[in-house]
Amino acid sequence: MPIEGPLRELGIHDVFQLLDLSRKTGMLSVTSELRDNSGRVLFKNGRVVGANIKSNPHRIGDLLVKKGRVAETDITRALTAQREAAGQRRLGDFLVDFGAISVKELEREVREQIETVVFELLSWREGFFRFDDGGTPEHEGSIASISTESLLMEGARRIDEWSRIADRVPSLQCVPVLAQVSENGASRMDLLPGEWEVLSMINGELDLRQIAETLVRADFDIARIVYGLVSTGVVELRVPPRASRRASATNMSTPAEAMDAVADGPSEDGASTNEQLDAMARGFEAVRVGDYDAAVKAWAQFLQTHPYHERAAQIRAGLDAALKLRALLETA
Repeated sequence: MPIEGPLRELGIHDVFQLLDLSRKTGMLSVTSELRDNSGRVLFKNGRVVGANIKSNPHRIGDLLVKKGRVAETDITRALTAQREAAGQRRLGDFLVDFGAISVKELEREVREQIETVVFELLSWREGFFRFDDGGTPEHEGSIASISTESLLMEGARRIDEWSRIADRVPSLQCVPVLAQVSENGASRMDLLPGEWEVLSMINGELDLRQIAETLVRADFDIARIVYGLVSTGVVELRVPPRASRRASATNMSTPAEAMDAVADGPSEDGASTNEQLDAMARGFEAVRVGDYDAAVKAWAQFLQTHPYHERAAQIRAGLDAALKLRALLETA
């Protein structure tokens, strides 16, 4: 009999813990109509051995090519061999057989793919989950096996770090541009390879999420790198005048997600600047009466339209606190 229910009643962290403690083997499916997204996670004896998500459907072969780990000719050759074997072996097995990639390299890439999906799902506050017991051929041929406890700990750490990052990187839809440096202030930059990689993508048009997709990197990794570049004055961020978002701020779990969930600029009904500024006051009033959902939505809206307001840092701190209090109440 499957285990299922809404995430509002049993949080996604609790679902993962339950499957870990009971050493379950099977498939967890998570869907969100709000995000128009869905994902699945394979468990084997309580450990995570596979994961994929609708919003990032790239197969491991595509990811390996994009990252330059293998050549397209290697993938073509492996696909041909896989078809001849009637799909009884994974693509990665053939790549290892052909010497295109080592077992350790393949395991590292698969692990990274799994972690990216799981960390995305762990941020969901709404949706529906269903766990079906029983192993499948995918379980038997799994390459990586990751401790669920370690994934939950890292997921919690990332949520905390998002709170710090949001102070300078308020939205994944911000567009990074190179900061102007005077001749007197020019100096040799000592950057890490990942930072140079991100810098090479900055053209004044791509936002942070588009850069992450192009580089086949997690949103979190790109936001963290850009946070460092902004802090050192190498890069500046521009908030687009208007952006379309599917998610609602009332369902986000970090300040960056909440601010990324509301539209920039005037509202659809032509709200004036004064009305937008009223969002700040509405947030404080909502907190006074204990309506944290309304506070999150109002403050996220305010920070999107006024990211550099003199009280922006204070509002971000309030947004972070409101999110944590709401999560605490939901857990209780």
